[in-house]
Amino acid sequence: MHKPKLGWLLALLAVFALLAASCGDDSGDDAVADDAAGVDDDGDGAVADDDMDDAEHTLRVAIVAPSASNDLAFTQSMVDGVNAMSADVEVAITDGTFIVDEAAAAIRGYADDGFDLVIAHGSQYGGPLAEIAPDFPDVTFAWGTAADNFGLDNVFAYTVRADEGGFVNGTIAAALTESGVIGVVGPIEVGDAKLYIDGFVAGVASVDDSIEVNVNYIESFGDVALAAEAATAHLANGADVLTGTAQMVVGATGVAQEEGAAWFGTQSNQTALGEEIVVASQVYHWEVLLDEIVAAMEAGEAGSVLIATLANGGLVIEYNDAYGLDAGIQTDAEATTAGLADGSISTGIE
Repeated sequence: MHKPKLGWLLALLAVFALLAASCGDDSGDDAVADDAAGVDDDGDGAVADDDMDDAEHTLRVAIVAPSASNDLAFTQSMVDGVNAMSADVEVAITDGTFIVDEAAAAIRGYADDGFDLVIAHGSQYGGPLAEIAPDFPDVTFAWGTAADNFGLDNVFAYTVRADEGGFVNGTIAAALTESGVIGVVGPIEVGDAKLYIDGFVAGVASVDDSIEVNVNYIESFGDVALAAEAATAHLANGADVLTGTAQMVVGATGVAQEEGAAWFGTQSNQTALGEEIVVASQVYHWEVLLDEIVAAMEAGEAGSVLIATLANGGLVIEYNDAYGLDAGIQTDAEATTAGLADGSISTGIE
């Protein structure tokens, strides 16, 4: 009984659909159909992409990183960098993947999904990436901090001269300490962490080599409690200035804030960890290198190794105005920064 009525209704809807398809759209939506048919509707000679003249391709960028996106350290530096890129980007993030197998699965998953640029933000991801990248020649990969792209055309490696900003921070720390003792809370003695700390120690010594700089590597990037213990030990030993690197530094800065010790940050701007204690931060501006990678992608250039420095703006010393650093000390630090950038000053770190 109901079937004839349903058939009549479907037939009527089909008629309406045909009528709608045959009608033009004064708003210009029929340009899509014209493009599909090979019609050059704006006279520029291009038929397939007339519709897209007003928008560049949105770059799909994925980040795989070992710690939280808001860690005010290593991972956040990359998240901030991607968001500051010149290109129009669509960003996907898999963070907290300190377990390498989980990171490898995420890297492969993003490549499978056709992302334009997949960033493996962790030197521990190099092994899996070297195996994954050849399977996806049309996907560009970036990884760091490292100086090896495995000889693969679609892999860019990026690293950073963290010793440069460490050196600047060290000179300021030397000018601020009243006790003559400075404490450093390090994670594991590798990569940009070691570079930063070596540069910091050299910076202190360049001002006054009689200042005692005690370095404690806690053998962990993420153990907040252990970082707090190390900071407490430094203060008990007479330190009145502290620095450190990696995501575990929130433990150290908490102690510094309680005791009123000055703090120097790196990787990300760490002012939010204590406006009254954070003097300055060396900030990684990865967008400088990422823009270079995108330009190379567009030019069809093979992968290479890129380095962030004070000279190219990949490293920036950002001061915390709320701290109230003496103007003379900051002026000297800015002169040191300029000297490192133009090569007239060297950190002495290889």
